[in-house]
Amino acid sequence: MITRIYNISKIYTWNPLYNSLDIYENKDILIKDGRIVEISKNIDLGIEKNLDAKNAIVTPGFIDSHTHPIFGGNRSNEYIERLEGSTYDEIKKNGGGIISSILKTRECNFDQLYENSYLNIKDFIKYGTTTIEAKSGYGLSVDDEIKSLKIIKKINSKLDIDIIPTFLGAHDIPPEYIKNKQIYIDLICNKMIPQIAKEKLAVFCDVFCEPGYFNLKETEVIVNKAKEYNLKPRLHVDEFVDSSGAELAVKLGAYSADHLMSVSDSGIKALAKSKTIATLLPGTTFFLNKNQYANGRKMIDQGCNVSIATDFNPGTCTIKSMSNIMHLAMQKCGLTLEEAFLGSTYNAAKSVGKENSIGLVKENYFADLILWNLTDLSEIPYWFDSCLSKIKYVIKKGNLI
Repeated sequence: MITRIYNISKIYTWNPLYNSLDIYENKDILIKDGRIVEISKNIDLGIEKNLDAKNAIVTPGFIDSHTHPIFGGNRSNEYIERLEGSTYDEIKKNGGGIISSILKTRECNFDQLYENSYLNIKDFIKYGTTTIEAKSGYGLSVDDEIKSLKIIKKINSKLDIDIIPTFLGAHDIPPEYIKNKQIYIDLICNKMIPQIAKEKLAVFCDVFCEPGYFNLKETEVIVNKAKEYNLKPRLHVDEFVDSSGAELAVKLGAYSADHLMSVSDSGIKALAKSKTIATLLPGTTFFLNKNQYANGRKMIDQGCNVSIATDFNPGTCTIKSMSNIMHLAMQKCGLTLEEAFLGSTYNAAKSVGKENSIGLVKENYFADLILWNLTDLSEIPYWFDSCLSKIKYVIKKGNLI
């Protein structure tokens, strides 16, 4: 199928060569077999289908590079508890937090967990997200982690959105191993990772590298085992305190180091000298009603490649809208409009190893596009959640979804 999108007001995309925003005016987009083959004016050869943009602006589809959509139940009670003064650690000690979601997820059979997770992921599309990275991590047993990753695989086959699966067995210590942490780490390394790799259920392996969860040495052991099985590393680091997690992410060749609210100057310098993407999750800080946002301005000024993502999960951020995340990244993390746009498109593609196929409106890239009833890029964060009504079309690999 050869499709032409015409009557476009402006096309916004990133130019990696000049590291700048490109704006094309009054151009058509020609799509063949899901990829962009031409961006020019008055294309008229071999067209089988025309799509009138009606003066819309066009951007790449959003790439949400950090989500936790596979879970049972919810934790709305914790939201109220935090507003009443309970801390994250207090809630965890009282049986809440990640452990609460683990227990609820384990209670679900495959069909129940699939249905809940399908609805979680389907919602991303209407906000203009065409690719997400989706983590397991609320099962924390061999069977439940496999179940979660198989659900991601099934949803990926059912929805018109690309889902990149990440194994996060090292999300927390499950209740049955709370006094036998090393046994659980051995289970991750000797049972979970080999089986997941054998069944090709994940692309990445993530670890929550934070005091009270997995320390630097434990994280390195898990990641090195994952790399033996060709699972690519990405890490949660330096969220609550600086523990040199960013430096470890660089040492291990992680595609992405995520959170970074407490990252040190040396961590920023390490990231700046590496290919590891610094992924900021301002929605989590906002949802937790905290004041310490990741200092994106400092990271970018020192040379880091920065992306932004929702961190959608049942306990600490229920935001699915990347336009909201752009707004927060600009308002709270110091990013400019252009940097927030880059962070939600091309740099996000880098963080999931897809920068050669998605994240740009460019020839030979997949036609993953948003058509907006807007006149300027600045309106995306300006309208915040109201952007939902401003999206005219979402296109995935050339198809309207």
